[in-house]
Amino acid sequence: MKLNIISSICLSLVTAFSFAGNEDRVGSAGATELLINPWARSSGWGGAGSAHVRGLEAVHLNVAGLAYAGKTEIGFTTTNWLAGAGININSIGLAQRVGESGVIGLGFTSINYGDIDITTTEIPEGGLGTFSPSNFILNLSYAKEFSSSITGGVTVKLVNEGISNVNTSGVALDAGVRYTTGEFDHIKFGLALKNIGPPMSYSGDGLSIETVNPFTGVSTTTEQRSAKFELPSLLNIGGSYDFFFGETSKLTAAGTFTSNSFSRDQFRLGAEYTFTHDKVIVILRGGMVMEKGLFSATERQTALTGPTGGISIDLPMGKNKSTLGVDYTYRTSNPFGGVHSIGIRLNLAQDLEE
Repeated sequence: MKLNIISSICLSLVTAFSFAGNEDRVGSAGATELLINPWARSSGWGGAGSAHVRGLEAVHLNVAGLAYAGKTEIGFTTTNWLAGAGININSIGLAQRVGESGVIGLGFTSINYGDIDITTTEIPEGGLGTFSPSNFILNLSYAKEFSSSITGGVTVKLVNEGISNVNTSGVALDAGVRYTTGEFDHIKFGLALKNIGPPMSYSGDGLSIETVNPFTGVSTTTEQRSAKFELPSLLNIGGSYDFFFGETSKLTAAGTFTSNSFSRDQFRLGAEYTFTHDKVIVILRGGMVMEKGLFSATERQTALTGPTGGISIDLPMGKNKSTLGVDYTYRTSNPFGGVHSIGIRLNLAQDLEE
């Protein structure tokens, strides 16, 4: 019965995305900030762990993994995006268990582009002041453990971007399932459909043009209508396998295929090594994100050049399994100076008395 459910979901998702990766559609979507992983832990191996990720960070890769959060999980990550470009990304989230098998997640991501000079066709060199674009994503998620091996979840996201006189907002939906098997639950498979929603378009006073009739002196205002654009929908298909080395160390190998609707498809491969000593957990990660033309300067369509790496340290708190963790990730890029992410998380486990 479980395999029938998984097979039906897989077939539905793959059928829905049979058009993905169409080269003719590359670059025609908007709201591409939805594709950025704002979290330090899961981005350390290039998003390869879409079937393995657990807790709060699962909201970005596969929301089904949110069902494995502890009693309460709070996380914050700040990212220096493409170092030297002056772009900073801040993300904060909360995961709270409700009942025995459900978890609710709430997250907020804000992108700061810094101050940009105001220019006009008459004064292209600037000097009129500056403006700061606004961009944020608010998400609400729910995940549930249907059995010891199957979890699923959904996320509703509100997207907003704009400047002082032009802006747009939209709604996107994510859905994911995860299947765990093996004697030690060491084999995992996951599917996630992301960024499904209606088209968006810009509106505001900035799209209006005021003209004056030179003969009558009458002033008229013409409002231009912005073309609609699609959201960058995608499908993640992933798997992972755990190799245990005694009771204190574990190596996880993972892979994910990302089928993009409006950009090139990607293959993500990564590994994560976990070592525990005196209740202190140290995790090392590395990954590679590959796509067509990645190694050619003339064919590459992304500034991210593939390799990623990261480290996490989880410190015990109290007598139960609560931890305080610090995460760091580096993603290579060309040009610019790479992507640096630093995060902190508080994971509160169930009380021993419960």
